[in-house]
Amino acid sequence: MLDWNDLKYVLETVRQGGLSGAARVLKVNHVTVSRRIAAAEAEMGARLFDRLPGGYQPTDAGMEAARAAERMEDAGAELSRAIAARDQSLSGELKITAPQLMVERILSPILLDFRVMHPEITVNVVATNEPVSLTRREADVAFRFGDNPSDTLVGYRVTEQKAAAYASHAQIAKLAADPHVPLDWVRFAHWPGLPAQITSVWPNRQVTLVVDDMIAAIGAVRAGIGATRMACFLGDTDPELARLPGVALFDYMAIWLLTHPDLKDVPRVAAFMEFAATRMRKMRPYFEGRMT
Repeated sequence: MLDWNDLKYVLETVRQGGLSGAARVLKVNHVTVSRRIAAAEAEMGARLFDRLPGGYQPTDAGMEAARAAERMEDAGAELSRAIAARDQSLSGELKITAPQLMVERILSPILLDFRVMHPEITVNVVATNEPVSLTRREADVAFRFGDNPSDTLVGYRVTEQKAAAYASHAQIAKLAADPHVPLDWVRFAHWPGLPAQITSVWPNRQVTLVVDDMIAAIGAVRAGIGATRMACFLGDTDPELARLPGVALFDYMAIWLLTHPDLKDVPRVAAFMEFAATRMRKMRPYFEGRMT
């Protein structure tokens, strides 16, 4: 009988498109992934991947093995959720996932107060901008940005958001002193170009840095490399930044607090969701850009 512990390496290699991605997700090195795949192939008596110069390419047998592993994973997650749903105590582990900067700026004091109120609940935070699956029990509760973040999860649309253009105080002073100085701008790699609100107010501009991460962008703006757009709850709570004069607010994604339908009535899940949603709704002026 195939060992699930080997089969999950096959599944993640297919999902991630190679050994390196699977190793990263499974928190092992690529040699371990290769060895476990070889063990699965020996057990099945079939080649699951072609070893090509560009990486591991799943064979038809490999794809079938991955589909079987996914069904096993789904069954395990369903059982885990069913057992969790029977737990009616206000204790145990609660796993929460949220973007890193939200944890830093917004959630940390909320988590502290929740822990004081419910000391028997152990809170585990997965701070990441990457998708975390609630269906596979990678987390119990998720904070997500979006207009319609999921059709399979339930929860609260906690608050609307706005964004603004922010710069360092030194950059704003330089622009005020000489209106002919070009606006230095930090652009995100996935943005096709500067927003219209920027180009209309600051026609003389130049991109000085391209980044792919908000933490990197904030660091660049603090250093005076250029201005950039960010959510108001980030820019307005940073004493080193100020809004770029003359630029209107931008529409931004709403914040959702979500869980899996099977877990919504678990006391520790329900208690945290109600507590966090209530606290964050009181902070709507921060999210909607009404604090300045």
